[in-house]
Amino acid sequence: MGNLLLSWDLASARWLVGVVYLVVSVCLLATAVALQVARRWPWCGCKVCRAYMSGSWARDFASVSDWYAHLLRRSPTTRTLRVHVLGCTVTADPGNVEYMLRTGFDNFPKGKGVSAILSDLLGGGIFNVDGDAWRHQRKMASFQLGSVAVRSYAFRIVSREVDARLMPLLARAGDVGMVVDLQDVFRRFAFDTICKISFGLDPGLSAVRGMAVSPLLWKMKRLLSVGGEGELKKAIKVVHELANAMIRERRSLGVDNKSPDLLSRFMSAGSGTNTNAMDHDNEDKFLRDIVVSFLIAGRDTISSGLTTLFMLLSKHRAAGAAMRAEATKASDANAMTYEELKALHYTHAAVHESLRLFPPVQFDSKFCAAADVLPDGTYVDAGSRVMYHPYAMGRMPSIWGDDCEEFRPERWLTGAGATFEPVSFFKYPVFQAGLRVCLGKELAIMEMKAVCVAVLRAFDVKVVGERAVRECAPVFAPGLSASIQGGLPVKVSRV
Repeated sequence: MGNLLLSWDLASARWLVGVVYLVVSVCLLATAVALQVARRWPWCGCKVCRAYMSGSWARDFASVSDWYAHLLRRSPTTRTLRVHVLGCTVTADPGNVEYMLRTGFDNFPKGKGVSAILSDLLGGGIFNVDGDAWRHQRKMASFQLGSVAVRSYAFRIVSREVDARLMPLLARAGDVGMVVDLQDVFRRFAFDTICKISFGLDPGLSAVRGMAVSPLLWKMKRLLSVGGEGELKKAIKVVHELANAMIRERRSLGVDNKSPDLLSRFMSAGSGTNTNAMDHDNEDKFLRDIVVSFLIAGRDTISSGLTTLFMLLSKHRAAGAAMRAEATKASDANAMTYEELKALHYTHAAVHESLRLFPPVQFDSKFCAAADVLPDGTYVDAGSRVMYHPYAMGRMPSIWGDDCEEFRPERWLTGAGATFEPVSFFKYPVFQAGLRVCLGKELAIMEMKAVCVAVLRAFDVKVVGERAVRECAPVFAPGLSASIQGGLPVKVSRV
């Protein structure tokens, strides 16, 4: 009798497993069918929505950002358009940007929809929250990043990393005539640098979620841990485990506000005296979210900005020569001081010009809390997204003139004695603007200038292969920050 019951239990278990497998298979098949239908179903009859849903825009444009730039330039009355299937208004109008990021700031938070896309990794970090949580972290970060001690510490780290790692690597590549992927080199450099300034982890975050017509699709994949969501879940788990271990170790060694790294300073500024286990858990999560946010921002923006700058300099040889001459004139020493670096106006202009054409973050979305009207007269529904588009704004003749698509650093040298003259961040929202303007912008520009000066004084860098043929028309991979698909192969030779 016992054997009979055991056999029956085994049969029932097999049947149950079979049913679960069938249900999961059906769900996956239904999801695949839904995706195909979503790509083809005529949700909206307008040309823009049909082109987006069918992907037909890709026949004429290298990236969706190039397509948006084209549409916004052709907008008959405003620099704004509506993508109905996304429930999103896209704008390249500086007045609208100012309204979103300053005048009407409280009505345009990130919103739960945008925050949900990044919540697995960034949690409650400064780049993923609104309201009091954002204000508290912003105040803390502003105090730390504005510190002279932190800026001096960051400059010393960048200088050491350039001398000890970046330059020897490029020298070896040049001596043997090796082709190197400069994008990968700069990613590793930026990663190593931010490791020293805060602490380093590489999560490999995917932003494919943000391209989905419906969040239900990526949320279903996350629930089932399939496809890219499965890989992302594993990567995020590793990030969080390592971050938590580092925070526990740092706490066990003791923390004070005199330590130069950002993690120690954030820990010291927080409630580091808590003894309750639950308080420690909450504080650790808070610290983890903050530092991982800064880590990702520091690594991705720097590597993206440097990659596209050297891509442009490979084509515009005169600009590279001018930067080299300016650096040589400013200092005969191999290593420049922070003050000498700040005084390089042409280099400063070249960095800004490159970021104008190829901003590391090509677009940014906000949530319209209550129905509103933008300064250009565009009505925005409550609960919809509004996206301002730095990539498209850098290509608008109405903002930058008829030569807007040309790399011309001289456009920034309009100050007395041909010195650098900044423009409004609302016209140039590469580092955001208004109340959310990037706190690390000065550190980012400093790091990019330090790398440019060191590399250009020692080496000549030329893009090779298919990238050279395309002449500064890169194809970007989907992602939160601009990343050239296939990398940037270059050859390096000593000057």
